[in-house]
Amino acid sequence: MSDSGDEHDNTGNDIGSHSSGATVRRLQLGAHLRALRQSKGISREQAGYVIRGSESKISRMELGRVSFKERDVVDLLKLYGVDDQAEHRRVLTMVREANAPSWWQAYGDVLDTWFQNYLDLEQAAELIRTYEIQFVPGLLQTDAYARAVIKLGHEDDGPEEVDRRAKLRMARKQVLERPEAPRLWAVLDEAVLRRPIGGRDVLRGQIEYLLGICDSPRVRLQVMPFDSGGHAAAGGAFSILRFPHEKLPDVVYIEHLTNGLYLERREEVDQYAAAIGRLFIEAERPNRTPEILRGILAEMDARP
Repeated sequence: MSDSGDEHDNTGNDIGSHSSGATVRRLQLGAHLRALRQSKGISREQAGYVIRGSESKISRMELGRVSFKERDVVDLLKLYGVDDQAEHRRVLTMVREANAPSWWQAYGDVLDTWFQNYLDLEQAAELIRTYEIQFVPGLLQTDAYARAVIKLGHEDDGPEEVDRRAKLRMARKQVLERPEAPRLWAVLDEAVLRRPIGGRDVLRGQIEYLLGICDSPRVRLQVMPFDSGGHAAAGGAFSILRFPHEKLPDVVYIEHLTNGLYLERREEVDQYAAAIGRLFIEAERPNRTPEILRGILAEMDARP
């Protein structure tokens, strides 16, 4: 996890390993620069001054949330006492790899800047644990359901903007089809499966899709039933992302109406990890999910 002084950071292409590789490189490079700074007892404020930036810029760099300028990295290496030329070359190679374009840039016209970081992290993750109380997770949405959700949040968008946003959301789902696809473990509040987003036919199609996805070895889906009463995460939805490199910290992501909150402090991440662990225990077992989904479909058929 990040050191105790780090703060919260609110901030038609195929998706492939190149994109996720660049994201991982940014995270690795940021973690490496942070370790070098801490080993010398240098504050982020001091480091920011050297690169003609701010403390918050150093924080964003160390979190892997921004692109890296070679000049800035060279100046930081000098400040941190790195004289070995081979190490210089290795780090600058990481800079070039970290600055490779992200897959979502083709959709930049309809993508909120604060969500761009999450898309990068999602592509780099090996495990995504999520709890949802309002909507089906974006990675599991059908096109029709996604369009209905998009229209709720972007009422002023015309058909072209809605179409672009829907294509972006469908493109995100390709991450689950990669050979090195992350594992997705989701707990859905029962209300998610009964709220008729887009109308009954759209909801039916979405539930049928979830029923099919239950067979995926990469997806584990659980339902938190109404009769469970209070539970471990009554405060709202969140996701925890884990990466395939032990030096990279887990990240908690909480989405609000107009921004996203990213948490990386160990004590905060540990609280959310404990909460989702309790949710996994309190929710219905994964092998019960198909039965629950079929039951909801049967109830829908029985209603006029």
